[in-house]
Amino acid sequence: MRVLAIETSCDETAAAVVEDGTRLLSNVVASQSDLHAQYGGVFPEVAARAHIETIYPVIEQALRQAHVSLSDLDALAVTRGPGLAGSLLVGVNAAKGLAVASNLPLLGIHHLEGHIYALWLTENASKVQFPLTVLLVSGGHTELLLMTDHLTYQRLGGTIDDAAGEAFDKVGRLLGLPYPGGPAIEKTALAGNPHRYNFARSWLEGTWNFSFSGLKTSVLRELQRSYPNYQAGKEAPPSGMPIADLAASFQQAALDVLVEKAVQAAEQFESKGILVAGGVSANSALKGALQARAGSLPVFVPPLALCGDNAAMIAAAACWHLLAQPTTHHGLAFDILPTWALLSPH
Repeated sequence: MRVLAIETSCDETAAAVVEDGTRLLSNVVASQSDLHAQYGGVFPEVAARAHIETIYPVIEQALRQAHVSLSDLDALAVTRGPGLAGSLLVGVNAAKGLAVASNLPLLGIHHLEGHIYALWLTENASKVQFPLTVLLVSGGHTELLLMTDHLTYQRLGGTIDDAAGEAFDKVGRLLGLPYPGGPAIEKTALAGNPHRYNFARSWLEGTWNFSFSGLKTSVLRELQRSYPNYQAGKEAPPSGMPIADLAASFQQAALDVLVEKAVQAAEQFESKGILVAGGVSANSALKGALQARAGSLPVFVPPLALCGDNAAMIAAAACWHLLAQPTTHHGLAFDILPTWALLSPH
């Protein structure tokens, strides 16, 4: 079973071909990070226009790398949501056009489910046993799930305000670091003292929910206290500002909550492993902290190339839906769902 997938939920234009949900034949990603760096974040209209310019060259490259044509495929897949409306429309319309031209079945896939199924494109897939605790952490989402079988999830909790990746980006701007903030903070934190500042940790006792707005505010207040004339995000940080210590202390506070809640959930629900997925799963400090706290419990993290947004994960998820229901076909009438919840029946 070969599936060509398209992913355009945010600022990556991606296409990939996957076989049987486990074998990666091609994975092409055109990033817009440099384009959006001047804005300090993703500018939706700019992202949509960039997708329009690159979508078909990316699809053609994915087919060439996989050494297949449309006639060699069994199905098409595309990210239906969640994401930026304009970006999603570009991918969905391109996929519908290909479906009409090829007469192939088309599946609209949930972006977060794609992140989960990135793991099944790795050799670690054979080691996975259910139930599995899933920590989804990205720029737009922070979710804690219990995965009891393939395509079967129970939502335990999620962020009530900022997503983890969003908090990294915002604090990165406060510290004068380049966009995207996540990688910049991780790199800067390597030279810092993670215990110099005791930034706020919101535990939200009695729930599996997360909150990162207080942590972001805690960093801002420290800057306002120590550097009252500094206009964060509008000028270069003052000489002597301990940026590395601030980054390390912020990262430590964020990871402490993510790690502790994920491990406690895994213990309470007797999970046989923890899967970390989404863009923030690329953070090596998060992976290390989870492995140290989880002890003998396996921690699964996709390789770096599959942590961020990509189409291979969308193709993998589509394959598993087809394996479960070979006749799955969403037709051409479906629309995008920018705020689609993972457990929604749509």
